[in-house]
Amino acid sequence: MKLRALLIYALGMSIFAGSAQAKMTVVDDVLGRKVEIDLPAKRVILGFYAEDYMAIGTENALDNVVGISRDTWEGWRPASWNLYTNYRPSLKDIPDVGEVEAQTFSIEKVISLKPSVILLADWQYQGLGTDVERLENAGIPIVVIDYNAQTLERHIKSTQIIGELTGQEKRAQEIADDYQHTIESTLQRIKAAKLPKPRTYVEFGNKGPSQYSFTYGKNMWGAVITMMDGDNIATPFVEWWGPMNPEQVLASRPEVVFLAGTESGMAGDAIAMGQGVDRKLAESRLAGYKKRTGWEQMPAVKNNRVYGIYQGASRTILDASMVQFIAKSMYPSLFKDINPEQEYLDFYKKYLPVIPTGTFTAQITE
Repeated sequence: MKLRALLIYALGMSIFAGSAQAKMTVVDDVLGRKVEIDLPAKRVILGFYAEDYMAIGTENALDNVVGISRDTWEGWRPASWNLYTNYRPSLKDIPDVGEVEAQTFSIEKVISLKPSVILLADWQYQGLGTDVERLENAGIPIVVIDYNAQTLERHIKSTQIIGELTGQEKRAQEIADDYQHTIESTLQRIKAAKLPKPRTYVEFGNKGPSQYSFTYGKNMWGAVITMMDGDNIATPFVEWWGPMNPEQVLASRPEVVFLAGTESGMAGDAIAMGQGVDRKLAESRLAGYKKRTGWEQMPAVKNNRVYGIYQGASRTILDASMVQFIAKSMYPSLFKDINPEQEYLDFYKKYLPVIPTGTFTAQITE
């Protein structure tokens, strides 16, 4: 009888311990939605921000990921995907649920994976429209985060949410505090100097010099320029993102130009930046834009203030270094002691299991 009592007691304690490890918690997402979830989350579908999820939740957080929107990683940042899958081949085995923007996101696939939570970017949540209701009717909680807005508030909130989902609240707060300190101390230098705001233009250089691609107004690089006290010339013409008329660009006479690129730019004559990109190649692609009609008279070109920046390092908790780069490029005299590209790599060394090699910032010097 004593043995039986001990077994019953042991079983009861194991059940109690299991329930103590996972508990129902109300998470406030970036949209102010209150979502009840069993935490730490054990069956997660990631719509976007996989690298952030790993940096904040640690590599072990991937053990609980049962589905990803693979195209937002493999398709948009193939070199990054290869870097991580070479290190952790099991990433390739995580089921793909499709991609919202390409209208391949499969509600049926998501439901079949029986997730305990879906983590979506704000733009994905908005893009799903009425399909959100289908998922919620299936009893699947959806939590929304947002690094795309490039605001300090949403970066901090999104980081804290990932910390909650993964049970890494302390690590998340450390990362959030570091990010906040970098942004605020960078802006403090600019405000204290009281220098004129430089007229600044940014373009995603994915189409090469012959065709103007889109620029940014209120979000992504546009939001960073404004946050760092630059005068974003796109603001009167582009609300979120879209191309500017070339004549408007020239008439605005930008004093600083940023051209964003990815590894995909290595083909053709687009801006090439990122993992595996040789610096000489990146600089030569930047130089190609100087030959655009009318650009030879642009102040930014005349004064060699045309810069390359890695598109893959935006809309992420890793982008504090790119904020520094934009600030340094607009106000070079204030940040001679800052090496943004090294800061970018240092984040990988501290929080991620891989370290990329390549070119993530660049400048035309002659």
